[in-house]
Amino acid sequence: MSLMLAVLAASGMMLTACGGNKPAETKASADTTTAAAAGETTAAANGNSAGLDLAVQLGPNPETIDPALNSSVDGANMIMHAFETLLIVDKENKIVPGQAESYDISPDGLTYTFKLRDGLKWSDGSPLTANDFVYAWKRLADPNVAAPYGADMLGPVKGYEEAAAGNLDALGVSAPDDKTFVVELASPCVYFVKLVTHASMVPVQKAAVEGAGDQWSLKPETYVSNGPLKMTEWVPGSHITFAKNENYWNADKVTLNTLKFVLMEDSNAAYSAYQAGELQMIKYVPTEEIPALKGTDAFHIDPSMSVSYLNFQTQKEPFNNPDVRRALSLAIDRKYVAETVMQGTSAPATNFVPDGVSDAEGGTFFNDVTAKEGKTFFNIDDHASDVAKAKELLAKAGYPDGQGFPTFEYMTNDAGFNKPVAEYLQSCWKETLNINMDIKIVEWATFTPTRRAGDYQVSRGGWGFDFDDPSNLLNVNLSNSGNNDAKYNNPEFDKLLNEANSTADVKEHYKKLHEAESLLLEDSPIVPITYKNEFYLQNPKLKGTWYSPYSFWFFQYATME
Repeated sequence: MSLMLAVLAASGMMLTACGGNKPAETKASADTTTAAAAGETTAAANGNSAGLDLAVQLGPNPETIDPALNSSVDGANMIMHAFETLLIVDKENKIVPGQAESYDISPDGLTYTFKLRDGLKWSDGSPLTANDFVYAWKRLADPNVAAPYGADMLGPVKGYEEAAAGNLDALGVSAPDDKTFVVELASPCVYFVKLVTHASMVPVQKAAVEGAGDQWSLKPETYVSNGPLKMTEWVPGSHITFAKNENYWNADKVTLNTLKFVLMEDSNAAYSAYQAGELQMIKYVPTEEIPALKGTDAFHIDPSMSVSYLNFQTQKEPFNNPDVRRALSLAIDRKYVAETVMQGTSAPATNFVPDGVSDAEGGTFFNDVTAKEGKTFFNIDDHASDVAKAKELLAKAGYPDGQGFPTFEYMTNDAGFNKPVAEYLQSCWKETLNINMDIKIVEWATFTPTRRAGDYQVSRGGWGFDFDDPSNLLNVNLSNSGNNDAKYNNPEFDKLLNEANSTADVKEHYKKLHEAESLLLEDSPIVPITYKNEFYLQNPKLKGTWYSPYSFWFFQYATME
């Protein structure tokens, strides 16, 4: 078992399926232990100078921190500090009560009833009710909003297709009273409670959203939230500052006075600010500094349930040809990328779904089961055999020895190892397949919308898991997914995933997901490269924080020695 798998197994990542073969009535409730499970502390925190003023760097200016529109991990990390979902994932990676103190599942697995805590409030002091969740979830389904995660999160909910077509009242969510939120599913979903913890599933205040329109999430006075922190300032390109939300139900446990997200894309600038003591944690570490930093108390390499990959724009020639895509994929030496280019900070990908993601049986992992079934797609220990296959496929596609293959462009942003990986791909494809590639580096704020619009030929891609189920990654490639950057459209793939996502049989769920992964890798609209770890620097005196294998950092309960 790898280090990553051991960590995840020990942390309790294996969560009980919400439907299962026997969808018996289930009840979860909060008690004095779980109420503060997200981060207990004995430090005082009164939202004044007694609390900690903390500055960290997780990325550059986010494209958006509107929960419905965000699709990036840095934006989600900010959202998770400002907002709270019905259920949350605690520091032990267990699902515990958040805004809901308890929930019930009907015997048929189709109805979820969440009971909200007493006295919930928005950061502006106004009451928060179950109707706020009804409004937010309908907004997530609204075709006029065009939420990237709409189909991924709400697809199991009854009436989603009608809501996504414009009839929002068809969505199976309701509020019988101010403290009760009811969700009706179209069919059993074996991972629905995991979906509920996602950053897009938070409530948003109707008055704030509709009063300010598209600008609501850009200003502190309208960014009304319900989590441990609230926005106090946003200076684009510089920083976003949050302060303790005194109206949060668990505010007594929050130790921060302020949390400043310093918006930097330059890793050297971030490192200089860290060395100067201006930042206490940075995600962007200059790669050339890693050899000297390894082994120090400040440098961390932590397991991440995520995969780095390439997107082919499958609607553009020559990448509309699966043989071309497979050839380019097989030509890549993933072991060399992970161990040499990325200095051992990642692991080579053997399939699409990364290590650490659960399979049907408790304590088993999806990628291990794939390997045992002999379905490992890349031979990372015999790259020469993969290159030979790549050359055959390229010739089959009409480009023997690369003849006639057009020069194409690879789009990426310049963070971490992205540029060195791009330069490796450029030389790899030239040397093995006689194909020419140009590198286009763009800023993060431009990169994500350009990629989502499909305005590229080949681009860098990556996915950090939002919940522990392989469908979270595979669903990205559904034809109707807002995160389908490759513009992949295969009815057979859609059918397999829809069947997997609508069965109450856990074993059948995972069987279909294995079939879907195999089909996806055969078609190769995406090209897995490495299974990611997160490397970062954090002041050893900073305590009470934690890192989640979903690539999130949590600071609301931080203290400084």
